[in-house]
Amino acid sequence: MKKPRVIFAGTPEFALASLSALVDSAVVPVAILTQPDRPSGRGKKITSSPVKRYAEEHGIPVMQPVTLRNDDIVAELEALEPDVMIVAAYGLILPQTVLDIPTRGCLNVHASVLPRWRGAAPIQAAILAGDKQSGVSLMSMTEGLDSGPVFAIERTDIDADESAGELHDRLAKLGGQLLVANLDDILDGRIVAVPQDDSGASYAGKIKTADARLDWSRDANELARCVRAYNPVPGAFFFVESASGREPLRIKCWRAHSAGNVDAAPGVAVSSNADGVVVSCGSGALCMTELQLPGRRPVQAHEFSDQLDLCGQELG
Repeated sequence: MKKPRVIFAGTPEFALASLSALVDSAVVPVAILTQPDRPSGRGKKITSSPVKRYAEEHGIPVMQPVTLRNDDIVAELEALEPDVMIVAAYGLILPQTVLDIPTRGCLNVHASVLPRWRGAAPIQAAILAGDKQSGVSLMSMTEGLDSGPVFAIERTDIDADESAGELHDRLAKLGGQLLVANLDDILDGRIVAVPQDDSGASYAGKIKTADARLDWSRDANELARCVRAYNPVPGAFFFVESASGREPLRIKCWRAHSAGNVDAAPGVAVSSNADGVVVSCGSGALCMTELQLPGRRPVQAHEFSDQLDLCGQELG
């Protein structure tokens, strides 16, 4: 069959994996939709998305509307006469006027075994919940939130110490592979989408920085999952009083594991050495093995204990 006319909509690295897989399979989109350039990093420098940078390197036209609820944008998309729109972590809701444009519909590459986690943060949600498996789904898009029928699913086990960033990278690659392997069969009608069981759906809302603050009254296993889920963004953190008496120090924790029970009130650091900073929790204790002081780089516990001895301190 002839190559389909594809519009690709995506923004971050997760989307880039699907876009590059398409291009590598000789399916080059006629246009790219991606989020507008935005300030990024400490210097707040205006930065293009990974998808936009890739598109420009490959000579693919780029569109960056602030919203798709605009008659002019809809007309531009209609003029492209797409067969299909492929969406991966785009970041804007597609109204029905846009969903109706491609003759063969809109496909979404979603980082969850639907209907398990719908919404913006399925990878973090899976780790926080202690799920043993995750995966990617190819879904036919509807106006509902990630609720359309599913064409194909690829599952993968979640490693016991795997961070959200590490799982993200594996799922991104898996999503690109699943997309390329099934696209022709989907467009030719050889795969029929299966409706989701809405009774099994869960919602994974956007992550806020406040969500990543470690609450020492919780179970140590839960906190270990928090550390994994919020690595690399926004980074699990806690506070400790500064020696100068100024504002408390905000310390980030990048790696940790549960460490059995200790005899101390929740939030008390019972040891701080080369093996880790062990903190009493509501149930059990958390051993933090990679930490970061403000303005410093992340370091292993043996180096952190030389920078700051937390033993005996009450962490906030």
